Amino acid sequence: MDAGALTRGLLFLSLAVTGVPGNIAVIFAFLSLAYQERLSPADAIVLHLAIVNLANLAVRCVLEVLASFSVYVFDDIGCKAVIFLYRTSRSLSIWLTFVLSAYQCLSVSPPGSRRASARALLGRSLCVVFLALWLINGSMSAAPLLFAIAARNDSKLSPNAINVEFCFLNFPSRLARDANGAAQVGRDVVPMALMAVASVLLLAFLRRRRATARSGSLAERRAALGVITLVSLYLLFYGVDNGLWVYTLSVPQTLGSSLISDLRIFFSSLYAAVSPVVIIVSNTRVSRRAGDALRRC
Repeated sequence: MDAGALTRGLLFLSLAVTGVPGNIAVIFAFLSLAYQERLSPADAIVLHLAIVNLANLAVRCVLEVLASFSVYVFDDIGCKAVIFLYRTSRSLSIWLTFVLSAYQCLSVSPPGSRRASARALLGRSLCVVFLALWLINGSMSAAPLLFAIAARNDSKLSPNAINVEFCFLNFPSRLARDANGAAQVGRDVVPMALMAVASVLLLAFLRRRRATARSGSLAERRAALGVITLVSLYLLFYGVDNGLWVYTLSVPQTLGSSLISDLRIFFSSLYAAVSPVVIIVSNTRVSRRAGDALRRC
């Protein structure tokens, strides 16, 4: 095994080793809270976010580690299922981060205002929001069901195939490849812009409250800063991910190599691995229960 493959495998293994237990601890903490009391809408959103981040890491990072050591475990059907699940969980992670930032932005609204009414409506409609996000993101992740093939079937590849190491996305034409890429970028950029706006508004509110000596509760400030940190990490990691994806589409020579794909997966998985730390630090109730879960592990 060459040094590059070994380094790649160890990097993805480190993400799995840190991110999977962290997300499991967060999920355990919220389920423990749910057993004792009703979860708030913000807690329900974070719980859902931890579940999709766990799926993201468990599916993609583990397979990247196996591929680094030349262990290919899937046929065409397995590749279709795995890449579909990864893309769906990845996009759900993005949109749930936006929903969390929007809810937190509405949560600092004064009682009786229109934004407070919108927050209450969002809190009551979370099940509908979650279902809509699953349906929309699942339908927009359908390309792997049509074009994914196993790595050992590389004799079937067209010139527009994209190498994702353990599988290939074998697009029949450049138009199909570019249309799929544009849809992915659009699906990511829209929540990126919206969550950036929500975070700026939230930060402006916190600064105004500090300037007027109305500091609010410590828990409220920690929750707001935790959401701003999550959004900042998302914009950093997924911004790099989407920049590399656009580069892949614009430079055909990169399609046959898995290097750019590896970098994209690493940065997007880094968000899923780091976010449990932010969640635990910003929520004292979660930190106590997550600590118990990690000690049991």
